Amino acid sequence: MNKYKRGFTLFELLVSISIIAILVALATASFSGAQKKARDSRRKEDLQAVQKAAEQYYALNSGAGYPTANWTYNSAWTVAGTTVLQSFPKDPQSSKSYNISTSTATNYCMCAQMEETDSGNSSTNACNFTAASKAYYCISNQQ
Repeated sequence: MNKYKRGFTLFELLVSISIIAILVALATASFSGAQKKARDSRRKEDLQAVQKAAEQYYALNSGAGYPTANWTYNSAWTVAGTTVLQSFPKDPQSSKSYNISTSTATNYCMCAQMEETDSGNSSTNACNFTAASKAYYCISNQQ
């Protein structure tokens, strides 16, 4: 009789496996949400860096305008011998470019689509900054 009491029963194994599966499912869902928030935060930081660089470009250009070219990946923004943006950022998930709605000497507008649909500041990628939906995060000129 003693040799049959050494292991787990089938029922005990099934209960243990079920509990582990539930814990894994909860952890995966939580981790996925954290990844989305981190990527959205990175998008905001990228666009804010571009906005700061564009405003610095404007200031160093003596108010003559914003950069009208080089809104692409491997291009640097240089004005008056100073590089204000080393390279243009890419979307952290898709490695695609951010949406550039406007890029003229007098204004610019740039948007990124957010994964968390309530974490942006605009409802479209056309920089209308409406509060109906916040699926996009957009920046525009400050001058």
